[in-house]
Amino acid sequence: MQAHFLSKIKEVLPENISLIDSVAAVLDISYDAAHRRTSLKSKLSLEEAIALARHFNLSIDQLFEIGLQDVVAVQKTQVIRSQIDLEAYFEASYQNLKQILSMKDSEIVYSAKDLPIFYTASNNMLSRFKMYVWLQLLGEEQKVVAFENFAPSVSLVSAASRLGELYANLQVTEIWDVTTINSTLKQIHFYYKSMLLSGMVAKQLCEDLKKLIQAIEDKVGQDMQYKLYYNELLLMNNTVLVKTPSIKTLFVPYTILSYYKTSDTETLDQVDAHLQRQMRNSKLLSTAGKKEQRIFFTKMYKKIEALVYLIAAENVLDFE
Repeated sequence: MQAHFLSKIKEVLPENISLIDSVAAVLDISYDAAHRRTSLKSKLSLEEAIALARHFNLSIDQLFEIGLQDVVAVQKTQVIRSQIDLEAYFEASYQNLKQILSMKDSEIVYSAKDLPIFYTASNNMLSRFKMYVWLQLLGEEQKVVAFENFAPSVSLVSAASRLGELYANLQVTEIWDVTTINSTLKQIHFYYKSMLLSGMVAKQLCEDLKKLIQAIEDKVGQDMQYKLYYNELLLMNNTVLVKTPSIKTLFVPYTILSYYKTSDTETLDQVDAHLQRQMRNSKLLSTAGKKEQRIFFTKMYKKIEALVYLIAAENVLDFE
């Protein structure tokens, strides 16, 4: 329904901005033409509705109230097959977060099945290793190369670093389990066993991972914009909910890095309520005592140390 769709646009506009002026600017039409559409004297074309939905970060299904409660319109992020695609992914993520950062009282809620990508978006060995893994798993080329021969472009590293730095300045709530670092540890071990990673480099990656966990531990209770929950009951799924005073957006993964994106109001309310339940059933480490914090992070450190010992033992027992 066009009236409902336009009312959603009006909700996200600042009070001093006219709906007619905004529609005219986005659609590049005259004031009179925009007035006819906002007064419902003229219908929005499908192309116009899509343009408005994209500009105001709304779901196009809000234009059509068809009553199907189990149907939700989504937008896909780009498929990643190459370094160029990965760089574009980082750049698009940066631009999206930059818009959020400009909104007062905005927040990101991250249900972290794996290490949040923003922590491995920088210019260090662990970040380069994660890029290597993503491109090995998602790339179209079947040729397998050793990590030591992987050379990310300067522009790719720069785009990743900008994204990581921006995330550090946002109001963030993360929900972790002690298994959140498991996939990274498995990746290090797998590529080491596949002889695509030397023992020395594998141990250095473990050291970088340990430093990252230490940095997160230092943030807990110190950075007022950062909240970390420990959930022992449910496995996370890398869902990301972006909340601002005017709109919400949900990102649900469908491949390693690619996401479905929706602004469907009912779906967002349901996901928000689900995440709030998860938090109520979790320990808020940011306000917990030092004992609770140390128990959680010590479990992480022990996992990392176990992999270091395993790699060292396999080197000693190499009979060849």
